Amino acid sequence: MASNAVIAVVVILVAAGAGGLGFFGGYEYRTSPAASSGAVENSTLSVLGAGTLNTLFPQLARALVNETPGITAPPAAQTYEGSLDVTTAITSLQAKADVAALADFRLAPQLLEPTFASYEIVFGSTPEVLAYNSSISAFDGISESNWAEKLVTDVNTPGNAPLGVWNASSDPNGYNEIFSLQLQGMLYNSSPTLFYDTFYSGGAHTPAVANTLTTKVEHESQAASLLKSGIVSAIITYRSYAVVNDLTYVSFNPIVGLQANNSSALADYAETNTTIYTSTGGTATVDAAPVLFAVTVPSNAPNPALGAAFVHLLLSPQGSAIISYGGAFTPIFPGWADKPRVVPSALAPDVTPLPAWASAFLA
Repeated sequence: MASNAVIAVVVILVAAGAGGLGFFGGYEYRTSPAASSGAVENSTLSVLGAGTLNTLFPQLARALVNETPGITAPPAAQTYEGSLDVTTAITSLQAKADVAALADFRLAPQLLEPTFASYEIVFGSTPEVLAYNSSISAFDGISESNWAEKLVTDVNTPGNAPLGVWNASSDPNGYNEIFSLQLQGMLYNSSPTLFYDTFYSGGAHTPAVANTLTTKVEHESQAASLLKSGIVSAIITYRSYAVVNDLTYVSFNPIVGLQANNSSALADYAETNTTIYTSTGGTATVDAAPVLFAVTVPSNAPNPALGAAFVHLLLSPQGSAIISYGGAFTPIFPGWADKPRVVPSALAPDVTPLPAWASAFLA
């Protein structure tokens, strides 16, 4: 099937000066919103973010500190974990943060709005890839078309380590791993369960259960070290995670990697789903969708102007250069806002409405 990558955004890799004004590739660089009279001086930036952002967002936070007098962004004020854990922390544990960033653009509209957030801005995409131990002979000759067969051979070889997987009920990468396995079988072997059945059971109407002989459920923060130490032999993860952790990886077909948004891809995604546990103990069906990361300033943010300043920097050429380094993310500018009319005025020039195909996932 033909496929197109998620809309690529031309990024001018120019670090804009802290207080300068300029125009770079369609981006008007303005003074940080935190420098306005509405900002809170001598304040601390707090961030709740998806686990894979735990390297890139601290870099952005340090850049904001360097260009904005009177603020700090210590590691202790930044927490990076599964995106569903992030939403639960905000909605059930009354966690407060100036910035909340999620690895699935559907989560803020579904779980945070309208009580805990008023809008979201999609800022980047990063496809799923297979990060693997290149010293394992089963992966010799691995490619976009045969990675799943190679993976099955690997985990079924006596003495080889299992595939590392995320918890789908707390982290979107957990269900995205499942979708990539299903889509690979669907596109290349006409069977969405061919590879899935090696690693999981269930999942049609009950949550998928990892096969303990071939998989190891892990926390994202440990995945890279587990792979490098040989405790797992491979992980299906975001390209951004593989890049920032210097992992060997193979790219997927754009549909399999949840990167494409053309009609063929959207039709295939509509046939692919899994079931997860919700924070209230029930279950919910999750459909496949392109991987799009989104950010918001929560309604209870201690320093909303500071949160807006961070988002402004994230969307700037300087922020784009940070998150796109090494091919980690494809930045999206202007950012895609689900509710452009309620985005703070300081960010209004930085956003445009979600494309119609993306809005359909929020219906």
